[in-house]
Amino acid sequence: MIKSFITSFKLKNAYRVNSIIYSIKQLPIINRILPNELYKSKILKIIGNIISILIEIIGIFIGKFLYIWLMIISMLVIYKTNMSDTFLHIFTFLTLCGGLLNTYMFNPTKDKYYAMFTMNMDAKKYTLSNYYYSLLKVIIGFLPFTIIFGKMAQVPLWMCIILPVFVVMVKMAVSGYSLYDFEKNKIAKNENLPTKILWIVLALLLAISYGLPYLGFTINKTIFVIFFAISVVFGVLSFNKINKFKDYKKIYKQILTKENMYAAQNQTITKAIKDNVEKQIQFDSKLTSNKKGFAYFHDIFVKRHKKILTEAVKKQSAVIFVIMILVIIVAYFNKDFANQTNKVLLTYLPYFVFIMYLLNRGTTVTQAMFMNCDHSMLTYRIYRTPKVILGLFKERLKTLIKVNLLPAIIIAIGLPLLLFITGGTDNILNYIVLFISIIAMSIFFSVHYLVMYYLLQPYNVNTEMKSSTYKVVQAVTYFVCYYMIQIKLPTISFGIAMSAFCILYSLISLVIAYKYAPKTFKLRI
Repeated sequence: MIKSFITSFKLKNAYRVNSIIYSIKQLPIINRILPNELYKSKILKIIGNIISILIEIIGIFIGKFLYIWLMIISMLVIYKTNMSDTFLHIFTFLTLCGGLLNTYMFNPTKDKYYAMFTMNMDAKKYTLSNYYYSLLKVIIGFLPFTIIFGKMAQVPLWMCIILPVFVVMVKMAVSGYSLYDFEKNKIAKNENLPTKILWIVLALLLAISYGLPYLGFTINKTIFVIFFAISVVFGVLSFNKINKFKDYKKIYKQILTKENMYAAQNQTITKAIKDNVEKQIQFDSKLTSNKKGFAYFHDIFVKRHKKILTEAVKKQSAVIFVIMILVIIVAYFNKDFANQTNKVLLTYLPYFVFIMYLLNRGTTVTQAMFMNCDHSMLTYRIYRTPKVILGLFKERLKTLIKVNLLPAIIIAIGLPLLLFITGGTDNILNYIVLFISIIAMSIFFSVHYLVMYYLLQPYNVNTEMKSSTYKVVQAVTYFVCYYMIQIKLPTISFGIAMSAFCILYSLISLVIAYKYAPKTFKLRI
């Protein structure tokens, strides 16, 4: 088993090194300097191996640190419940979510395909050696942070130490059950394609994780110990099942199908997205438009994709409207809640940057544009001419802004109204700034995502995301928006600054897009 693990680790590392070299070659300017013979360079491969090992080591810890800090510690401040019980409560139910969503065993990856079907490695030895290595990384990665953050939350040391074991036992219990289910139903679980029932269960667990503490209910230390004991019992039973199971190759033959021949995680996700998008397209030959040229072409696209573009936003807006009405009603009858809300509206406007980021549908819309339009049209030379690209860009920008403005307008009107009902403000500019800043944020994200799509077009002909730069920009956008949650500034000063930034950024981005999009908007290799 050790020999199988060493071989598989070398295989995985070789693939990672080539991916690192590929990502470097995709970076702007650098891709023109570096030759295609780069993959043959021994020096670069040595550097790539060093980077790969560092990524492996850092990956063991950084993900666990961010997980506990972002998902648990940063949330504790909003609850009035006992801190240690709240920490254990959120950790417990998020662990159940993680166990159901990611066991490490049923995740289709390229290295599994290459090892078991190209190199014909023993499926059981390969699976078990890599599975236990993944569980070992969980314990090593979690332990320092469950101790540090657990002690910060006043959780007893011995509980902090067993928390990583709890995570491992839950994952083993789910894996054992999945193997039992395969023997019974002959259907292999694919972690990248969760069922509707699983999504419902995950939503309930998340609601319990974050909702119950807000209502004043959490599990205590005794209940956590019971959860832990149950996980150990099922984990140990599953350990026996995992080791005795013989048909791992049959499982991976199902997971690594022809449609997912390369077994890449991003391909599986892309296929799921593509299938979901195709289900929502309205194929109606009677659909027409009175517009001409690029506007006609785009208008037909919008009408066929109205479920993705408009109907989903209408539902989102209806939910926001109901929430806004409920908050206004509660604030009207509850003075304490009204006073707290008033303070939030005058100092927590940065928080709404993250909310507007989450509400924005730029990623969904650009994915639909590529998968059901640009994916095929970019193979035609005429579609890549500056006139066509810029003509469609203008039409798409109008649509995306309109789509995102619907929920934004509800929030932009609701916040000043809520401010007035909760006690108002001496400076009338607060009302105006609240409205304008929300609208500016909405337009900013619309411009940002469309410009990013046109300048960094990340997909290849197989709808795989191939742009490392695009991924970096996505990650930076997320972390900047999330960081805004931590900022407290007067609404007037932040709102004016944010609105000015959004306008300036949008203008500069549009100029850059108009200049460079005809050169950058093309299929990736």
